[in-house]
Amino acid sequence: MDSFSTVIRTASHEQHVEAETSAFMSDLLGGRLGVDAYARYTEQLWFVYEALEAGAGRLAADPVAGPFIQPELFRLPALERDLSHLRGPDWRVGLSALPATRAYAARVRECAERWPGGYIAHHYTRYLGNLSGGQIIRDKAERTWGFEKKGDGVRFYVFEGIGNPAAFKRGYRELLDAVRADDLEKQRIVAECKRAFALNTAVFRALGEEFPLSA
Repeated sequence: MDSFSTVIRTASHEQHVEAETSAFMSDLLGGRLGVDAYARYTEQLWFVYEALEAGAGRLAADPVAGPFIQPELFRLPALERDLSHLRGPDWRVGLSALPATRAYAARVRECAERWPGGYIAHHYTRYLGNLSGGQIIRDKAERTWGFEKKGDGVRFYVFEGIGNPAAFKRGYRELLDAVRADDLEKQRIVAECKRAFALNTAVFRALGEEFPLSA
């Protein structure tokens, strides 16, 4: 029988691919959009991670979600440095969430407050994604818009506290395999994982409408 981490990965594979191959992401990574589109995307991430990390302290003692709360994963301080670099010191003044982002952040917050298993689903899709595909985005951003390597503008993708990402991801999958949940709850977590990817794809779609290619 497959381990739970394998089940999650396989079950959400289709949604994962859909998110990664959205028109907005393809255009962004293909260097066809300006730095403004990248900055707008970074703003949307701020709302999602604010929802993820605001409730993290309270969940640290939770038997289900607690083991996943690892400070070296936290992204908000890095995101805020990036936004300050991209938008200037008053970045908070112009900060606005797209309706799709508001829906995504609201769902994350709801899980953080009421359903630790659901919170894990969102935690997994975001942080493990950052450690994997996020590195491709960082590389492209550095080359396309000339950010300093692992410097301001791409700090969101740089995990200073994680020396060995491959070992960290292995350990994370072991946590998933050991999660305190029965089969029915595991099915619910997998379903929430798919929902997380769908919410993320909706944000990409909205960004794509805001930044259509003029070509």
